[in-house]
Amino acid sequence: MLNILLIPIFLLVGIFLQKVKSLPSGLPSYLNQYLIYIVLPALALKYLPFVEMEASLLLPIASAYISFGLSWVIFGFLGKKLNWSHGVTGCLIITAGLANTSFVGFPVVKALYGEEAVQIALLIDQAGSFILVSSVAIVVASIYGKGKKRKRDISKKILTFPPFIFFVLAMMMNFFSAQTPAIIMPLLEWIALSLTPAALISVGLQVKINCAGISMPQLWYGLLYKLIFIPLIILLLFKHIFHLQGILLQVSVIETAMAPMITGSIIAISHDLEPKLASLLVGVGIPLSFLSISGWYWILS
Repeated sequence: MLNILLIPIFLLVGIFLQKVKSLPSGLPSYLNQYLIYIVLPALALKYLPFVEMEASLLLPIASAYISFGLSWVIFGFLGKKLNWSHGVTGCLIITAGLANTSFVGFPVVKALYGEEAVQIALLIDQAGSFILVSSVAIVVASIYGKGKKRKRDISKKILTFPPFIFFVLAMMMNFFSAQTPAIIMPLLEWIALSLTPAALISVGLQVKINCAGISMPQLWYGLLYKLIFIPLIILLLFKHIFHLQGILLQVSVIETAMAPMITGSIIAISHDLEPKLASLLVGVGIPLSFLSISGWYWILS
């Protein structure tokens, strides 16, 4: 129960700290760098070498690809049907199609389902969400936006990204039955403990809500897809078609139900894909997601 209560507390601390003028302006960036270069690699070494690899784990990973693929199909269709600009369509495809499976997802999953669930969430994030945001999302942004990215640049970004490097290393250790050295496990434990406060304070510092834009219908199209529609599709598909059960089903649905990914919104903004809408999807989506996730947790229990 304490772990669950800490989630909104740390998020609110981050939002409150936005008002503290004496804080360094780059604090969110510093926290993000710490999470990317220290925490995520540590989590990979802590959990992934010990995961019992089964074919059923492919389904949770696939949930990220299903979410993005359906987002492209649905918002691509709606964009033409409702005469949206390319910027609005591209923004919704990327931002609504990618879930915040790490910075928000890991603390929430850990609080709801424990340590075992983090192993599954890591696979969803590193083998699913990260590869999507680093490759396919860039392709979509190039199609609907003004900027262009070379394939070589995308490949280099993936292969040199520290969490992905440690993900590959940890999976190789798993394959060869090599365990993380016991001498560094206490350090990894301490780093893992910093995940929840660092991630949620960072998110809170970056949450921006523009009240004037809340009436935008496209905002609610995106949030309805992200928080309600796609988790429902994953639940029905995985439970009734693939007969997935237990913690694999629960983590798949909960991770899919997370708010839009901050990195996805940054990609949309950097390609001039309706920046205000991209910011609102994250700013409004993160607080709302805690309500919708509570509902999904109750349904899955």
